Amino acid sequence: MSTNALPHVHSLQANDPDPFLQHDRWTRKPLEEYQARALHACREYAYAHSPFYQRFHRGLMDRPLHELPVLTKAMLMEYFDDLVTDRSIHLDEVRQYLTHPAGQGRFLNRYRVMATSGSTGQPGVFLASQAEGAHLAAGFARFPAWADVTPDSKAAIIASTASGHMSSQIPAMVQGQMLPRLQLSASDPVETLVQQLNAWQPDMMAGYASIMRVLAEEQRQGRLRITPRFIFSASETLTQDTRRRIEQAWHTRLFNIYAATGSGVLAAECTAHRGLHLFEDVVDAHNRPVPPGVYGEKVLLTVLFIRTQPLIRYEVSDRVSRARVSSCSCGRPFALLEGIEGRAPEVLHFPARQGGEVAVIPHVFHRVMDTVPVSGWQVVQEQDGLQMLLSGASESLHEATLVDALYQALAAQGAIVPPLHIQRVAAIPRNASGKAPLIVSHRQRSTSSSSAGSRT
Repeated sequence: MSTNALPHVHSLQANDPDPFLQHDRWTRKPLEEYQARALHACREYAYAHSPFYQRFHRGLMDRPLHELPVLTKAMLMEYFDDLVTDRSIHLDEVRQYLTHPAGQGRFLNRYRVMATSGSTGQPGVFLASQAEGAHLAAGFARFPAWADVTPDSKAAIIASTASGHMSSQIPAMVQGQMLPRLQLSASDPVETLVQQLNAWQPDMMAGYASIMRVLAEEQRQGRLRITPRFIFSASETLTQDTRRRIEQAWHTRLFNIYAATGSGVLAAECTAHRGLHLFEDVVDAHNRPVPPGVYGEKVLLTVLFIRTQPLIRYEVSDRVSRARVSSCSCGRPFALLEGIEGRAPEVLHFPARQGGEVAVIPHVFHRVMDTVPVSGWQVVQEQDGLQMLLSGASESLHEATLVDALYQALAAQGAIVPPLHIQRVAAIPRNASGKAPLIVSHRQRSTSSSSAGSRT
């Protein structure tokens, strides 16, 4: 599957029922026919209106999608003015708009502007017209519908409150109805979040996995007293331990969501919980499709409904795996995503005992850290060692035992293990978007080092 598999509509009004859930019952044949038509229209528009794509795909405009070059975020931003299809859009003016977006209305009176935090090295800027914004809203309305959220539900979103963040701009909707919504910042003190959530009493709660884990502990301790019927996790790696803690705190199943700023929702769980229904390709480091059950190094994203800023074979550095089962009991035609290990930049590199470097994927740390009696953790790679930040650590925690377990896990990967240090903190540090990444690297890699590859 090479294109966005989510059927989209041309418009979505707040008072309309969801107009495309009927496509959930499509078979593969009409779905693939839809993709082919939509992809053709997307490429034709890009070739007619984007000077960048006219150059980037020169001589390839009649070739299959998998033969086209990959678009990186660095290229997207470097050639921004030529890539967009509206010649009145200029990146300098968009950035100026982003410095003071409040009270200005839409950019050029017609474009929604969203920006990423730059957690992978460079911020991305994405524009959406009114019609494209409706498509994004349709995607965000779909995952609560799959979870059977009712229109009378009260929603609480704990993510970023920055005006340029996608979660602040897309409404919470079910069956065409706007849900009453409380938008909270994941960067706020936990005490503030607890107070506001206790007052709001949400039926539906969505947020970053790290802050949902913290709130689950607050619920367990009795300081948070809410009874949400629907819980969603998005934007961060959701470990099995974090899922278990959240589900035990509120005695309900959690729904995992996979989304990106430029495209909206890419995959979501249904009530069968057999994986996330996937809307895109998974490829290895050489842009080759990988088989089910194998984690790819990146996702290549082609968004069929975007015209303002076409994304064709756009590289998203997430490590994800397609499910080994061919279908879900819910009957939806979409392929399933088995797991999300996080972004490729979260892979840490260490000198290898046999020379060169060895890449250690986040799952190696998850297997150790998810057994530790803490409310939160973060691995920080410095030039001279690894710092293990622990919040809410139990008095029964034996630091020497944890250090030994981490040493053994890294040694088993063939790494020369650096010094390991444990630091107990009141809270795990969060970035500008309010996310608390599990894996952080401050180490500069040697350009001459050769990779020994990832091993699990």
